[in-house]
Amino acid sequence: MICLILGDTDFPKKVLQDIKKKKIKYFIIDLSKKNSFKKDKNSNRISIGQFGKMIKLMKITKCNKVLFAGKINKPKFSSLRMDIKGFYYLPKIIKAAKLGDAAIIKVIIDILKEEKISVISAITFSPELSLNKGNYSRIKPNKNDIIDIVKGKKYLNKLNAYNHVQGLVVRNGKIIKTETSAGTKKMLQTIKPSKIKEGILIKLPKIEQDLRIDLPTMGLDTLIDCMRAGLKGVVLKHKKNIFLDKRKCIQFANKHKLFINII
Repeated sequence: MICLILGDTDFPKKVLQDIKKKKIKYFIIDLSKKNSFKKDKNSNRISIGQFGKMIKLMKITKCNKVLFAGKINKPKFSSLRMDIKGFYYLPKIIKAAKLGDAAIIKVIIDILKEEKISVISAITFSPELSLNKGNYSRIKPNKNDIIDIVKGKKYLNKLNAYNHVQGLVVRNGKIIKTETSAGTKKMLQTIKPSKIKEGILIKLPKIEQDLRIDLPTMGLDTLIDCMRAGLKGVVLKHKKNIFLDKRKCIQFANKHKLFINII
């Protein structure tokens, strides 16, 4: 039995689909904003502050493994439903919230570890979603693009593991935008396209990032946003990314002369 702690975006839906195909026994703790998994008979709507209820459910179902998938947003503490264990861990959660969403999940992992429950990678059952090194489009980065990629990579590597920045845009040797807690889409929407295609979206995990819970994710929507922002292409880290709708993305990139480069 595996516990799926699912948040927002399309990725959790793909994970659930793969789990069902493999006929693995599961139950869901739905932490999405809109209760996205309420139609699943194995879904449970539990507040992120109800640790006692979560752990009790895991013990009853003899679950010893947990998989996190999707974006889990920072809770509003003023309206957060709590149980006794939740109140006990509240100071840790508040402290972690100041560092970002990933830090909150790290606290949950530590709590689960105390209960002898392990956390596995989000792509354990969907390895095909993580791409190998290579260029996946007809267009390839040129020499200047490679210089920009190195610059962006160095910047991301300087950030600590809990910083919410996973993505940035480099244009002509300058970092013109960095991701905020609002996400990649909001960042790309603020970019004014130039007359010619220039600029690269780089989405990489930080060096000390816990890859079980917070892999950089990209799909067709991201590529569409890149095209609208006038960018030349996207860069991801091999085996440390989640790439949704691979076939559609490659077709779109080739049609609009964008590159998809996995380093």
